[in-house]
Amino acid sequence: MQFRGALLVATVLAAAPFAASAQPVTGLYVGAGAGVNFRQNQDVKGLEVVNGPGTGIILGSGFGGVPLGVNTGLTKEYDPGYVGVMSLGWGFGNGLRVELEGNVRNNGVSKLTGTPFPTNSGGSETTYGVMVNALYDFDVSNWTGGKSYVFPYLGVGAGYAWTTYNSVHSYGTNFPFFYKSNDTDGNFAYQVIAGLAYPIDAVPGLSLTAEYRFFGVLDGDKFNGAIDTGFNRSFVQTKAGDQFNHSILLGVRYAFNTAAPPPPAPAPVAAPAPAPARSYLVFFDWDRADLTSRARQIIREAAENSTRVQYTRIEVNGYTDTSGSPAYNQRLSVRRAQAVAAELVRNGVPRNAISIQGFGQTHLLVPTADGVREPQNRRVEIIIR
Repeated sequence: MQFRGALLVATVLAAAPFAASAQPVTGLYVGAGAGVNFRQNQDVKGLEVVNGPGTGIILGSGFGGVPLGVNTGLTKEYDPGYVGVMSLGWGFGNGLRVELEGNVRNNGVSKLTGTPFPTNSGGSETTYGVMVNALYDFDVSNWTGGKSYVFPYLGVGAGYAWTTYNSVHSYGTNFPFFYKSNDTDGNFAYQVIAGLAYPIDAVPGLSLTAEYRFFGVLDGDKFNGAIDTGFNRSFVQTKAGDQFNHSILLGVRYAFNTAAPPPPAPAPVAAPAPAPARSYLVFFDWDRADLTSRARQIIREAAENSTRVQYTRIEVNGYTDTSGSPAYNQRLSVRRAQAVAAELVRNGVPRNAISIQGFGQTHLLVPTADGVREPQNRRVEIIIR
């Protein structure tokens, strides 16, 4: 995968139009994960003598009169390794999250190819990164109309990564040379993240996570080392190509300000029979608080009838169905009641005669389970007492 292709994927993910949805992360959170890391084969751009005999000569043209046959077309291959990440972030309550992340990846060097003679290789490479990520959580209940058990999320990140050679070495099995390096260099890093979060109902704020990450480091890192042919020793510098990593992680995330679900509404108690009253029902589209033409017709009828009776007050009570969070539904029910009250005033009802209340997803007209879109429950009731 080329760097330009990876940046294109990241740009598309960052610019994609995400549907508005609730999400389980609001405010401060921490996260951690660990798993397996697969590093793609990496090109070695060149080996250059930087000190000692033959200074400035690219290996492959030979030095000390011995043609090494090492060219700039070398490739390193890696064993599977490990990856670990930790993050501190903030959720904005609308699906968007930003976070600061630290990560580490380690892979053993298994083989060096591109030489005209057989070689053995060993050692390991460890990459440490500091990233700033932007992520978006999807609430699938907005699509299915039911409860969300998992929350998919996508993200992109950018930052800086340092790669350390831990006794990285290669030696010829039938040719007398030995190369070894212990050095560190750094460069710009980027990543693309795709994951799933599974909230643990028994511990509000805690979620299990599963992720795939593509993590890349730009080419250009340079590492000092030494090469020994048995009769000549020189200090050399290798220039690494692009570093591409594919990581699979399992982890946990904890959001600090996630409250426990509210207790169920108490059973209604018996009340004295209400005084005779007239009521009118105005219905709304899902997740909307604007009035339809039919709704305006009903409100106009209620306003006209209020002038024909002796009333003490006019109640405007808003309700929602059970899709979405209780806190969001409470606010939505108030907005619906306010829209109806404003239309009553526009039709001549005195504002001081109107009382407004929002009951959210309580007092359902049609009893349903949590997360169900029921049109009859998305209503405002006008009661003329």
